[in-house]
Amino acid sequence: MSDRRALLRTLPAIDRLLGSPLLTELEKTQPHILIREAAQKTVDDLRRQLLNEQAALPDLDLDAVASLVAIRVAKMAKPSLRKVINVTGTLLHTNLGRAPLCSDALQAIKDVAQGYSNLEYDLDEGKRGKRFTHVEELICKLTGGEAATVVNNNAGAVMLALAALAGGRSAVVSRGELIEIGGSFRIPDIMAASGVGLVEVGTTNKTHLKDYAGALDNETALILKVHTSNYRILGFTEAVSGEELAVLAHQHDIPVLEDLGSGLLMDLTPYGLPREPTVREALKTGIDLVTFSGDKLLGGPQAGIMVGNRDVIDKVRKHPMARALRIDKLTLAALEATLRLYLDPQKALEQVPTLKMLSLPVADLQQRCEDLLPALQETTGDNADCTIIEATATVGGGALPLSELPGRVIALSPKAFSVNNLITRLRHCDPPVVGRVQDDQFLIDPRTVNNDDKELLLLALKQAFNPEQDH
Repeated sequence: MSDRRALLRTLPAIDRLLGSPLLTELEKTQPHILIREAAQKTVDDLRRQLLNEQAALPDLDLDAVASLVAIRVAKMAKPSLRKVINVTGTLLHTNLGRAPLCSDALQAIKDVAQGYSNLEYDLDEGKRGKRFTHVEELICKLTGGEAATVVNNNAGAVMLALAALAGGRSAVVSRGELIEIGGSFRIPDIMAASGVGLVEVGTTNKTHLKDYAGALDNETALILKVHTSNYRILGFTEAVSGEELAVLAHQHDIPVLEDLGSGLLMDLTPYGLPREPTVREALKTGIDLVTFSGDKLLGGPQAGIMVGNRDVIDKVRKHPMARALRIDKLTLAALEATLRLYLDPQKALEQVPTLKMLSLPVADLQQRCEDLLPALQETTGDNADCTIIEATATVGGGALPLSELPGRVIALSPKAFSVNNLITRLRHCDPPVVGRVQDDQFLIDPRTVNNDDKELLLLALKQAFNPEQDH
C-alpha cells in the first residue's frame, strides 16, 4: 500500500494536464470549463484507483492521462437528450418520447423556430390574438365540437377542466374509473389538486345510472367519466354510457367531462385493432367536454386537447391556471401540421408515423426483415445467429393495452457474449439502440424502425460486435 501511496505524488497537476498538447488542441473545439472538469474527475478517479489495492495500477504518463480526459470530454459533450433507435416494437414508448412526428410537423417547427411568428397576433385585424385559435377550427372540424383549446399535456387539461368547472365543489366518478397511469397520475390526486371533492359511486366492476343519480346534490358541479384506455376490467361488468350521463347531468344543469386519454380521431378497426371511441363519437353522446392527448394515438406532439361546448370551453380558458399550462409555439406548430393531415384520412395514414406503424400489414414487415437480414448477417458475421420469427408489437403509451399487433422480427443470438451484454453495448452506441429480449434472443422489430435509420442501426450493431469492445 505504501508503494501505491507514493505513486499519488506522480499524478499530474491539473494545470500541467491542461497544458498537455492533446488538451491544448482540444481547447479549440471544446469549452475550457468542460475540459477542466473532466481533468479533475479523471485525476480523482486515478487517485481512487491507486488507493484500491484490488485495482490494477493505472498508467500515469501525462499523455495517457490526457487521453483519458479527452475520452471523458467526448462523453460529457454529448447532449443528454438525443436520438435513440427504437427496435422494441412498442410504438408509443413513453420512455423513448412516444409518437415520432411527421415531416410536415418537423418543417412547421423549423419554420416557426427560426424567426418570429404570429403566435398571439391577428394578422387580419392587426391586433393581439389568442394562440389556441391556430388549431381551434381544425380540432372542431375533425371532432364536431363547438369550441376547443389546448394546453401542454392531457394531465394538465384534466386538471384545468376540473378546476374551472368544479373548483370548490364536488364531482361524481365511478369507482371503476379511478385510474392511475404512468408517472403516478391518479384521478383522485388530480381532483384534490384541482380543489374538487371526489364522490365515488358504484363498484369496481359495475356502476349503474341510479348510482350517479343518487349521488347528485347541491355540491355537485360535474360528472367525470374516464375512459380506461390503459387497462380493461373483463367479465361481469357494467358501465353507464355517455348518452345516459349527459341526459342525467343536463337535468341537473351540470356538465359532463370525459377524459378519453389516448384520443382517437379515426376508426382503426379496419387494421385489426379493437374498437375504441373516437372523439367525435364521444361528443355526439351529448358530453360537454372531452380531453385527450396529442402524442398518443393522434400521433402528434405532447399536448392536452379540450373540445366541446362553447360555454364550457370559455370557462376553461378564463381560469387563471390556463396560462400556467399553455402550449408553446413549437408544439402548437407541430400540432397544427399534424391535424391538417387528418383532413384527408388516407393522407394521415400514409404520413403520420404512428398511424402508419399501426396499419402496417404483416407482409410488409416480413419484407422489411428480409431486406435487413443479409446486411445484418454481414455485420455480425459468425458472432451471432440471425433469424426471422413471428412476434407481436404493442401500442404502448397507455393506449390499447390489450392489443397485440402481429408481425415479424429478426431474432439475434450473440455467440461470444450474453444477450444482456449486447443490450448494454447497444445502449452505449451512437446513436443508442433500445430493444427487447425474448427467449434469450435480442429482437429487432422493423415496425418501429424508421427506414432512414437502417444504416445507423447496422453501424451500432457493428460497434457492439467489435471484438475490441469485448472486455
